[in-house]
Amino acid sequence: MDALTKMTLMPAQRLERRVPSMKNKGRIRIGADADLTVFDPQSIVDTSIFQDPAKYSQGIRFVVVNGVLVVKDGQLQPGLYPGRAVRALKGFLETRSYFFF
Repeated sequence: MDALTKMTLMPAQRLERRVPSMKNKGRIRIGADADLTVFDPQSIVDTSIFQDPAKYSQGIRFVVVNGVLVVKDGQLQPGLYPGRAVRALKGFLETRSYFFF
């Protein structure tokens, strides 16, 4: 559970001030964005390599983006693009200095 929190909720919370839409990310609740990944922790494997970085991971059964099932039974559903861009507040980054490591 700690790993899931560090990959989902904590990054969303870190960005909330700069990107208000992040308040609806990394959480499962009514009104939150419906972006979910269903996977088997015993069989998930990253199969990408340096020469083929876009290769899909194994063990991911379902992916829901904005309420739309884009991966079903481990297979990408073609022609679906339900995602929306996440944008910072206009002018926020121009008026402040940030260093990202």
